[in-house]
Amino acid sequence: MGSSAPSSPAAAIGAWSDAHDLSPLADPAAASEAAHQLLEAGLLSLPLPGRGRTEERMTALAALGEADCVLARLAEAHTDAVAILAEIGGKEPEPGQLWGVWAAQPPGAAHLDAAAAGDDWSLSGEKPYCSGAAACDAALVTAATPGGNRLFAVDLRRPGVAPVAGTWPAVGMAGSDSRSVRFENVPAVAVGAVGAYTNRPGFWHGAAGVAACWMGGAVGVARALTRAAGQRELDPHALAHLGAIDGAIVGRRAVLREAAMDFDDDPADDRGRAALVARRTRTVVEAGVNEVLARVGRALGAGPLTRDGRHSRRVSDLTVYLRQSHAERDLFDHGRRLVELGDDW
Repeated sequence: MGSSAPSSPAAAIGAWSDAHDLSPLADPAAASEAAHQLLEAGLLSLPLPGRGRTEERMTALAALGEADCVLARLAEAHTDAVAILAEIGGKEPEPGQLWGVWAAQPPGAAHLDAAAAGDDWSLSGEKPYCSGAAACDAALVTAATPGGNRLFAVDLRRPGVAPVAGTWPAVGMAGSDSRSVRFENVPAVAVGAVGAYTNRPGFWHGAAGVAACWMGGAVGVARALTRAAGQRELDPHALAHLGAIDGAIVGRRAVLREAAMDFDDDPADDRGRAALVARRTRTVVEAGVNEVLARVGRALGAGPLTRDGRHSRRVSDLTVYLRQSHAERDLFDHGRRLVELGDDW
């Protein structure tokens, strides 16, 4: 019998990653090429969140994280951009265009401003943490307007867009090329009203989707321990770590599945719970990912970190990727929302 095509987006992504050498993805050019290959193969056409197939979307994002964290970062941003445009309006991405979502606004960072001239807008200033700074063909970018922050669609191949050298001297997630990008009077198209980017249910759907990528990254790290189990007899301590890792991974998958069900049950967030569901999901997944990182390291020691370049990069990349969580600031918001909604267990 002939082999059949993969039955789901996650399976298709897994088959694609198995057929490709992803070890060079610490290089931004290689990461860009891989992300465009995924796009051209149709593997980034995921179900939109909150439309009844969110679990399928989550498992695909986890498959991307398991394949490679750098690839997941670029691919997840593209799929998020597609979902944002579908939710609040805007021109659909053209075939072959890789999109980013550049919305970071850390304290003390350089400023990006949007100026209006009639119905036209232009962006000037600098935006930090622009993943895929040289890889993306277009991006959704937040910028300051007199009325407040607003989202804009930008063709990054226009004159006046320039990644800033030396602003991403990272080891972990080096291939994501998350440099600052400078804009000089670059034409832009407004997407949604002021505040529409954050004041929408899909903002929280996307936040949970990032957690799915983290979880996939943890599975990729954990594979080092299962590979070791296939090559030699593990000692009792390593087996204990393996059992705990299995519990962490399976439990976090269940949390992602529950979040997907919540989003599909209330896509417009009429119950006002989407933010709490996303916060819970990220809190639980982050803890599970940290447990996997710690236990794999304790079970295997320094060997894979010093002799297995792919594993070492996975650990470094995932450690940086996980810091898309804002730690206690996010936990504070989680607790505040819990009290406001009167939720308990």
